[in-house]
Amino acid sequence: MAEGAGPASVPGVAPGADPGGARGAAYDGLRLRSVTKRFATFTAVDDLDLDVPAGSFFALLGPSGCGKTTTLRMVAGLETPTSGSITLGEQDITWAKPYRRPVNTVFQSYALFPHLDIFENVAFGLRRRKRKDVKEKVAEMLDLVELGSQARKKPAQLSGGQQQRVALARALINEPEVLLLDEPLGALDLKLRRGMQIELKRIQTEVGLTFVHVTHDQEEAMTMADTVAVMNAGVIEQMGAPAELYENPRSTFVANFLGQSNLVAGTVVSRSADLTTVDMHGIQVSVPTARTHTDGDAGWVGIRPEKVLIGEEGAELDAPGNTIPGGVVTDVSFVGVSTQYLVRMPWGQELQVFAQNTGRQRLFTTGERVELSWRPEYAFLLDAAQDASAGAQRDGV
Repeated sequence: MAEGAGPASVPGVAPGADPGGARGAAYDGLRLRSVTKRFATFTAVDDLDLDVPAGSFFALLGPSGCGKTTTLRMVAGLETPTSGSITLGEQDITWAKPYRRPVNTVFQSYALFPHLDIFENVAFGLRRRKRKDVKEKVAEMLDLVELGSQARKKPAQLSGGQQQRVALARALINEPEVLLLDEPLGALDLKLRRGMQIELKRIQTEVGLTFVHVTHDQEEAMTMADTVAVMNAGVIEQMGAPAELYENPRSTFVANFLGQSNLVAGTVVSRSADLTTVDMHGIQVSVPTARTHTDGDAGWVGIRPEKVLIGEEGAELDAPGNTIPGGVVTDVSFVGVSTQYLVRMPWGQELQVFAQNTGRQRLFTTGERVELSWRPEYAFLLDAAQDASAGAQRDGV
């Protein structure tokens, strides 16, 4: 398991949390301790420790089979842990029945009652609890999800996206302590999904509930969540703020799963308090010590494609310190806001470069000789023992 985000964090435990409760303070959030779930010979979740602060928007992100949905289902009470404990505030809910837990779940499937109209679907929980303010609460929720005019329609008369918003309103109206979201936006088209990402975050901020969102979509997680935990093979690879995970990944899996990364083999030449110097195929490059995540002599020098500058041979690029000559452009893809290049380096590896189309630089063509450069503060160094392609293949997620 890779380290958690931040120098003082514990693997699998949210930054700032007291993992062992050593200070004795009461914790009002969701806490998982040593949670394991085995199915026959398959371990879906492996000795997981996790703290989700109350009132936060927390995302479990990873490919299919990584254990994120199983974790969510154990919190919901739909799966029983093989071992470990789950607490919410001071309440141990490890063995509690689903209906005894102060949580609600919005699933991938809408699970609406087809014989009830939208108003009654949303009102269902309130009517069971014999609330008197049903009409006002339902109207408020339907307005919140922009379905106020659809109240008397049946679910079959709505689009898939509208049905998912009904499911969200039905869960929120019960005012759970924790709302569990299992790929809730998967049925929506791209434009509506992006709009709902903003809307979900706004709703979470307004109501102040704890949201735990499971997704394989990195953009979805990074757009909405305060904290993202990247899961792989039943464990948390790294956890932290979205920008921290993207800019300073601590494993090859995170570097490749969150966006794209160039990973180049290198050998550590020297280390200082501030910088690690690495020989990268005969070229010395620098990596900040705070972004150096290996104690060994060999590592993967990582740099995001959008952080790489491309220029003609001999050009002075605005990235002093790490300049790599001898590249040849092998592929050019114009994608509107940027041009994406593949550049074959002297050692045979192709590096990706994403150049913003600002109009300040001409487009390069296939076969041209170029130089690449990047600022040292954007690079990171990962353990050479890790698979450089880990996390890059996401087929079927």
